[in-house]
Amino acid sequence: LSIPPMPKETHPYYQPKLGFFDKILPSRKQTKINNAKLLFKKSYDEWLKEKEYTLKKNAELEKKYQEELKQWESDEQEFLKKQQEINDAIDRRREQYFSKSPDAVVDYCELVLSNSEYPDYFPQEFDLDYNSETKILIVDYSLPSVDDMPKLNEVKYVKSKDELVEIPLSEAAVNKLYDKLIYQIALRMVHELYESDVVNAIDSVVFNGWVESLDKATGHKIDACIVSVQANRQEFLSINLANIDQKVCFKSLKGVGSSKLHSLTPIAPILNISSEDRRFISSYGVAGELDETCNLAAMDWEDFEHLIRELFEKEFSQSGGEVKVTRASRDHGVDAVAFDPDPIRGGKIVIQAKRYTNTVGVSAVRDLYGTVMNEGATKGILVTTADYGPDAYEFARGKPLTLLNGSNLLHLLEKHGHKAKIDLKAAKQILSEKERQL
Repeated sequence: LSIPPMPKETHPYYQPKLGFFDKILPSRKQTKINNAKLLFKKSYDEWLKEKEYTLKKNAELEKKYQEELKQWESDEQEFLKKQQEINDAIDRRREQYFSKSPDAVVDYCELVLSNSEYPDYFPQEFDLDYNSETKILIVDYSLPSVDDMPKLNEVKYVKSKDELVEIPLSEAAVNKLYDKLIYQIALRMVHELYESDVVNAIDSVVFNGWVESLDKATGHKIDACIVSVQANRQEFLSINLANIDQKVCFKSLKGVGSSKLHSLTPIAPILNISSEDRRFISSYGVAGELDETCNLAAMDWEDFEHLIRELFEKEFSQSGGEVKVTRASRDHGVDAVAFDPDPIRGGKIVIQAKRYTNTVGVSAVRDLYGTVMNEGATKGILVTTADYGPDAYEFARGKPLTLLNGSNLLHLLEKHGHKAKIDLKAAKQILSEKERQL
């Protein structure tokens, strides 16, 4: 805000207007002079108040501006930091893809299939598995059922009734349309994957088409594989898709499926997706040996990892999930991997166990986030016997990460019927003694 100009007593507005009688009547003259001075004083006092108000208002506005500027700069730094993290993750993923890392190849293929446009009644849900040694990609794809197909053939206007009448497709027409659609989807999927494979990571694609439908005989929902085809790169790319009959092409590729796909007759997939990972090792039980005297912070680190696996196995078992422990090499931070089949919150979950006696810093959380990205997992869980610093919690905020401290761990144990304790001070002494003995 601008300060108004200061009134000046010499301004004509504040000068007395003296006439002939004022010159011959001193008292009259003096009265006009006094009135002019009072007018100036009043204007000056009002100006002082206006000046004081303006300065105060400007100070408030400046303070508010500085606060908002500081907040904006903080938000900008946070945005740029997150942007850089995302860009770095993308760059790492790009490098991994060009080096044909299995997880990166799967992530890339997921992006390709996710960008495919289909009608709203398509489930557009799928699962992928890639073998880097054989260069085979397996696609388990959820197909629409016959009941999802549009049934309307045409709409006619009946002039005599002044109404629109819907003419449905015949059942035979719907079935024929459905069979043709399934063959088209299978071939399109294979085509899109090969077309986008710029690093030649895939030599063979196996497409398994799954349908969830209602068994009219039992009234129960069933999930059946109705088509399966394996197409090798060289053979498939030699096909001119613009001039083919989809069913004939599918059969020429040795595709498997009922002669009437709309019957939803289950068939055995050519290859199945497996959750097996050569990093996984046999696990053993630990929780059953715990009691209130057992100090988790002083446990053998390998026993601790198996304990975490055992706990999360109980957590995920209700939804049909499984948890496996990786080899002692720590495999770049993956101590255990959970496979949750839940279609909404499920997927691959990376679990890290940190038997620490000191506060876990942000670097461990940052490493977990990098592992989640590298593994193509949906979530990461970090479990420790200690606690996390503020920077660790801040980094995890807004990311698919869950941090469980010692208190959370004890609560989880108690939830599944086990008791133990965490004494960090005693654990430090025990571990220090063990190191001296070594």
